[in-house]
Amino acid sequence: QVQLVESGGGLVQAGDSLRLSCAASGRTFTVSILGWFRQAPGKEREFVAGISGNGGATYYADSVKGRFTISRDNGKNTGFLQMNTLKPEDTAVYVCATTGGFRGVPLNSKDYDYWGQGTQVTVSS
Repeated sequence: QVQLVESGGGLVQAGDSLRLSCAASGRTFTVSILGWFRQAPGKEREFVAGISGNGGATYYADSVKGRFTISRDNGKNTGFLQMNTLKPEDTAVYVCATTGGFRGVPLNSKDYDYWGQGTQVTVSS
């Protein structure tokens, strides 16, 4: 069983930065793919970024490429999402998730096994 807890969300202005953290329990974190998803009110959950278990491969949604950076510290069982140049359209609940058994980073939320509760990110214009 894996438990994930996000932190670092908040209310910021357009152009600001935030760093989200995803603290994981369980011994499988180091071999699990870590993904960040977000869901805005009235919209479907969407993939934001993902990283392989060893951190060697990353993948980003086009909407955040060049602004967001995903990383992980397996020694601390923690993943991160550095978000720069935030825009009002980035406003959403951000959730981290893990999965295993894939060669690449899956983009479909249905392929992820464990989920956190989420952290709210609000970007004002």
